Amino acid sequence: MEKMSEATKEFNEDDSSSSGECSTLSENSDENKERGNWTRKMDFWLSLVGYAVGLGNIWRFPYLCYKSGGGAFLIPYTIFLFLCGVPLFFLEVSFGQFASLSPITIWRICPLFKGTGIGMAIVSGMCCLYYNVLIAWTIYFLFMSMRTVLPWSTCGNDWNTEHCFVKDKSIDKAFKYNQTVTNFTTSKYGLLQQSGVLMNSSSILKQNYTSPSEEFWEKHVLQITDGIENMGELRWQLFLCLLFSWILVFLCLCKGVKSSGKVVYITATFPYLVLLVLLVRGVTLPGAVNGLKWYLIPKWEKLATFQVWGDAAVQIFYSVGMAWGGLITLASYNKQAMIVPLMNCGTSVFAGLVIFSIIGFMAHETGVEIDDAIKQGPGLVFVAYPAALAKLPISPLWAVLFFLMLLSVGLDTQSVWLLVEQFMKCTNWFNYKFGMFETMISAFIDEYPKYLRNRKMLLTAFVCFVEFLLGIPCIMEGGIYVLQIIDWYCAVFSLMLLSFTECVVIAWVYGADRFLSDIELMIGYKPSIWWKICWQFITPIVIIGIWLFSVIQLKPVSYGDYQYPGWAIAAGWLLGLASILPLPAYMIYAILTTDGNMLQRIRTLIKPSPLWGPAVERYRIKYEASRSSFGTSGEIYFPPTINFGDDNCHPDSELCALSISKTNHIS
Repeated sequence: MEKMSEATKEFNEDDSSSSGECSTLSENSDENKERGNWTRKMDFWLSLVGYAVGLGNIWRFPYLCYKSGGGAFLIPYTIFLFLCGVPLFFLEVSFGQFASLSPITIWRICPLFKGTGIGMAIVSGMCCLYYNVLIAWTIYFLFMSMRTVLPWSTCGNDWNTEHCFVKDKSIDKAFKYNQTVTNFTTSKYGLLQQSGVLMNSSSILKQNYTSPSEEFWEKHVLQITDGIENMGELRWQLFLCLLFSWILVFLCLCKGVKSSGKVVYITATFPYLVLLVLLVRGVTLPGAVNGLKWYLIPKWEKLATFQVWGDAAVQIFYSVGMAWGGLITLASYNKQAMIVPLMNCGTSVFAGLVIFSIIGFMAHETGVEIDDAIKQGPGLVFVAYPAALAKLPISPLWAVLFFLMLLSVGLDTQSVWLLVEQFMKCTNWFNYKFGMFETMISAFIDEYPKYLRNRKMLLTAFVCFVEFLLGIPCIMEGGIYVLQIIDWYCAVFSLMLLSFTECVVIAWVYGADRFLSDIELMIGYKPSIWWKICWQFITPIVIIGIWLFSVIQLKPVSYGDYQYPGWAIAAGWLLGLASILPLPAYMIYAILTTDGNMLQRIRTLIKPSPLWGPAVERYRIKYEASRSSFGTSGEIYFPPTINFGDDNCHPDSELCALSISKTNHIS
């Protein structure tokens, strides 16, 4: 233990900053010269704020909350944040920070479970596909905002139907729909009058009216068909927007963005500023209070449905980012980074306040219950937010600003090219960019560095093109039905199972005590035993319990009142299994290609590979020295017969010499 203490002390002396804001960054370290340092503490904190805002906060959380009964959703959401979200976030950033590898190659820690990393890359790939469809919709709304009158603010358009309903600016004086003005006037008795006939307003509003923003979304943007059986024609405007969105992603990842500490002051705070403006306007609209009550006051009977608990658990994985492989790819460990899950979920709740104040207003306008104000589905934000924007003064300007914000947030979710570049400057051990798309690219490159490391631009272009082609069905007239299937099935099972496997392997196979010692080597002190209890017991039990109940209680995919045919549901299940099957498939492959009898093969494959450990060579040597102080039970096992691929190890490298000498010693 004395030897380990000396190694840890030397490690901390090398890596602690005397006066910098990032506690893990040394001003004199090699890595710091390449990456730079934070100029102000505020730069770092604003980067954390920026990282906390994702498309899932503004888009996915509100529609799941609406689907699950508002306030009832917040209770399991908060519970899972503390029992699953925070422990798994800490585990993944520590895991990735320690090894500085992408989600496939990092499974040198336990090669038998390498399929877990492959599954993470597949999940990221499938979600990249439909996230860019969301970005394409955002780009289309952005272009449509550049006009004097917002097209979703009136009913006098070619796509509107006789059901379109909007109050005149003079309020309560007239109602308009489909270029027709029905001259209702308000009598002193609060009744609506037309042609000398008095009618109660509630009898008028009970008719099947829809808001202009909802008709703009369904009748113009989507031109939605009656079901997935009828995919309709290609929406060429959305096709061009999808192409443009993938070009943006390619440029962001290929060239990167050289940002300064000043830029983050704008990019991190702008989404909150826009949401705050919409909230202020939303709560001042009639009916907003009812929407907020529906959002904040739980319907307790909803908690008896496991679908609500399953949706809340999945949204935690969406919001915080576990099992996507992205946190592993980012791996920018810092003590302050632990607030990211709390900030992330807080942003979701804040966005919910905006959405539900607007939904309350829309329900008040059309005279329907809040449950029926908008059709449930992924397009919720493209109905509710535009409705609020139309009520703002100089609404086209605010619409342009809002959709620019949504575009930047969407691109951050895909490539996180601006804010996280600043965030990464605070780490000694890593220089990858992060994002769902970058997760895939880094996974391929780390697995086959000999062939791909010098061809990253070509690989990025190829994967962008393939994902673009796969996304085309989602921008056809029936594309919303396809996107709903992907969102419904591709995350519910995969994310929870992959996180469960990751947690169990690290806590039980590799060892929670051993992992905590690795973290101690990085930060200079041993984390609380609470993390060990969570990783070994609480978190995996909660995950597997919710997963089982979700599978048992899961209803078939639906969109509003539309029920999918059997073949579409079967296709959804196959998509969901696509990211899970690599786990058992790779286990079988690894066992069949390893020497020895069955027991020897398994024992070999559950041990870390020779190159497991810190990536930076001078830290690796200290790590090996500290591990040897644990004795036989704590030493790293280096199997002499397994080749884990080209790890870009140079013959004259100190790291390579260390690995070879260890392997020869065991042989």
